[in-house]
Amino acid sequence: MLHAVILAGGGGTRLWPLSRTQFPKQFLSLLGEQTLLQQTVLRLGTMVSPQCVWIVTGKDQQFMVQTQLAALPGMRAGTAHVLTEPVGRNTAAAIGLAAIHIQRSDPAAVMIVLPADHWIERHSAFVSLLQEAAALAERDCLVTLGIIPDRPETGYGYIKRGSTLTQQPGQTTAYQVERFVEKPSLPVAQEYVASGMYYWNAGIFLWRATTILQAIATYMPALHAGLIEIAQSLEQENADTTLATIYQRLESVSIDYGVLEKSSRLVVVPADIGWSDLGEWTAIHRLSPQDERGNTLTGNIVNLENDNSFIYSSRRPVAAIGLKNLVVVDTEDALLVCAQERVQEVKTVVQRLQAQGAEVADTPHTVQRPWGTYTVLEEGTNFKVKRIVVAPGASLSLQMHHHRSEHWVVVRGVAQIVNGERELLLQANQSTYIPQETKHRLANPGTEPLEIIEVQTGPYLGEDDIVRFADIYGRTSPAVS
Repeated sequence: MLHAVILAGGGGTRLWPLSRTQFPKQFLSLLGEQTLLQQTVLRLGTMVSPQCVWIVTGKDQQFMVQTQLAALPGMRAGTAHVLTEPVGRNTAAAIGLAAIHIQRSDPAAVMIVLPADHWIERHSAFVSLLQEAAALAERDCLVTLGIIPDRPETGYGYIKRGSTLTQQPGQTTAYQVERFVEKPSLPVAQEYVASGMYYWNAGIFLWRATTILQAIATYMPALHAGLIEIAQSLEQENADTTLATIYQRLESVSIDYGVLEKSSRLVVVPADIGWSDLGEWTAIHRLSPQDERGNTLTGNIVNLENDNSFIYSSRRPVAAIGLKNLVVVDTEDALLVCAQERVQEVKTVVQRLQAQGAEVADTPHTVQRPWGTYTVLEEGTNFKVKRIVVAPGASLSLQMHHHRSEHWVVVRGVAQIVNGERELLLQANQSTYIPQETKHRLANPGTEPLEIIEVQTGPYLGEDDIVRFADIYGRTSPAVS
């Protein structure tokens, strides 16, 4: 049976400031109404049943994955499997983790491994190619799709094909892989494209779960030993503790470097499917609708004689005059202005902001939580103002703060509140005051979103000032509310 493994970790820093490490690009709607993760699931169509979809993500992103999956038709909550990594350890560990779970439920399974943040234009061709490549995987091959390049690209890795694989009449052409090549210079990339012997490495793979685990055992024995320990603990009460302990000691290695570059079983299937890696802003620009002068304009944009520019505003008016070959991305708390030929350096900007301890590097203006969202509207010395939106039926944890007091004003909806020994039911325009070191909880018992304004006061207002006593989402980290 076919199982789809979608890798949905990563921070997407080159698409900052829209993509942040706490809300990365795979959860954004960058091209179309659905998010990139949702598009990846929908692209599979009926080829893979919902019960055979496995999402590997970070523990802090688990609720985002579950929320976005539940919004898809046929993907009610709990249908697909969500595997959480305690810490990121690159693709070899993520794929191995999925493989031990899949092998346990379906020993003959063929895995399709897909990144959650790619764009594929020709869906039918993609699905047909996966079905043909799955037949190769049934023969215990390690299969990778090689994207037929339509231009010299210096931002992608390449795969050089070797000898033709023996196939039955009518089957798709496949080749042994001669070697992997890291991101080349432009002249070298031009030579690769002209030769017809090289393909872009898209990170899309097919293989039996048993085959990839055998390959990991051969080429990454330490990882395989760790995976065996994890697999043996899956039925035990300490499974989560075992996973966390073992993951901490695993080496961070890609499946390409750790296994595929060393294996003689690796074959490449050429793919002409309209693929793009949505790794930086020029890719989004290229795939987005453009005006007659090559501009992509999103939001409230005043456009005066600009050329070949990507201009985005999340909220406020942005006036652009005479720009050429620029990327402008304006969010509520950050502005990026970048020459298109230097978009790869956006990652460096994020690294500098992180070194400075700037929250804007990692945290979006509106923060997602299992129960809803919060947005910081204003903050200064000894105060912070938030807008909190709680989804119907959702509840924040029962919690307490040592260093701050809070004032809650209901704007819309009905708020069910625990404030110390009191239980309150507040309507719009009603409020309550919560002193510091007082247990409290906010819940939405209604069928419409609950919106409140929270005013915090105190000498320290960090998100880590929290003691949690009970939480319906099973969170244990003290750093989230």
